[in-house]
Amino acid sequence: MTAEDVPAVAKIERESFSQPWSERAYLDTMADENALYLVAERENGELAGMCGLFDLLGEGDISNVAVMESLRGQKIGETLLRELLRQGEERGITAFTLEVRASNEAAIHLYEKLGFILEGRRKNFYIRPREDALILWKRKD
Repeated sequence: MTAEDVPAVAKIERESFSQPWSERAYLDTMADENALYLVAERENGELAGMCGLFDLLGEGDISNVAVMESLRGQKIGETLLRELLRQGEERGITAFTLEVRASNEAAIHLYEKLGFILEGRRKNFYIRPREDALILWKRKD
């Protein structure tokens, strides 16, 4: 992800989440050496999706995964996540974690397909609407 990508990333974020990050939050994150953010581009140069993580002492906290609403179901999110995990492992990350809305069955299915396992629940983690988050982990064997 580059600074030039941020307006399009923020647009995807707004269409995907009830509490989206601001453009400023993304710009600040990009300055963090422990952050790794990737984007997927369409052939016409338009951004199709993004994902990112923070390297917290060898653990990858996946903070954002989003695909343009009109392009969902085309394996863009899966491709992005596979690359994020690969690059994270290259950085020495040995375990990855994320939170997902308990009702987000499509995302949960994708994470399980990629080897994530349910290890906990955060009650009322999300606000709009109020909902629990499932905590999933993928640990290197």
